[in-house]
Amino acid sequence: MSDATTDGPEVLYEARDHVATITLNRPHRRNAISLRLLRELTEALLRADRDGGVRAIVLTGAGAGFCAGLDIKDALAGTGIGAGGKVIPGGGATAQGLTRDIPTVVLHEIDTPVIAAINGAAVGYGVDLALGCDLRLAGESARIIPGFARRGIVPESGGTWYLPRLVGWARAAEIAFLARELPAGRAAALGLVNAVVPDDELLPTAHAWAAEIAANAPLAVRAIKKLFRAGLSESFTAHTDHVLLQLAELMATHDFREGMRSFAERREPRFEGR
Repeated sequence: MSDATTDGPEVLYEARDHVATITLNRPHRRNAISLRLLRELTEALLRADRDGGVRAIVLTGAGAGFCAGLDIKDALAGTGIGAGGKVIPGGGATAQGLTRDIPTVVLHEIDTPVIAAINGAAVGYGVDLALGCDLRLAGESARIIPGFARRGIVPESGGTWYLPRLVGWARAAEIAFLARELPAGRAAALGLVNAVVPDDELLPTAHAWAAEIAANAPLAVRAIKKLFRAGLSESFTAHTDHVLLQLAELMATHDFREGMRSFAERREPRFEGR
């Protein structure tokens, strides 16, 4: 991918073998966010989630970085996100409804599993974007840079919600208050990423994980993600009731019967998502 500015899409989408690959495509700006990129990314995530043939999503960045966060050049020039204290161009920080369609909210609300393949640097919003994915793989040269406190802002797109839940209060405070650059190995030790792999194996590994997810019963996988999400705010008793209702629905499906038959016949299951 060339680092030259292009007039093409700022987010690339490809679906193959039940896996959608979504690529941030502003390599000339290290995939720093623009309003257009946010809109196209939201559209791509919803497209994948609504496609019954897609069972897993891989999210990555074109070129040398995952996502450089806010486009500082545009903000300082008085254009783009962050200009004049605006959350988005044309909207003030107190504008209503701004969060509903941003990618980090969509990532939380969709039921299709998402794997972040973190190449190069994830900075600011790029950190929140990675945290919003269900699984995170990092290349050896990847860096997590949660520099919000060094720029006078907060993790604006879910980071303050995700961090304590993912790594615990003390480690979340270490990451956010110190605002240090975290090499891939340190990010893994803190629990921010699931695994670190050689750079040239990052996308193949992400796609291998996605393929393994896609080989499982898709209705069950989506139900598990729904239940994880619901469990964040339910009591244990309410949650177990919720689980039993979901289980009853799944046990009436073709895929449940296929899972039982394949086990009895000692063969790999062939799930159809019905």
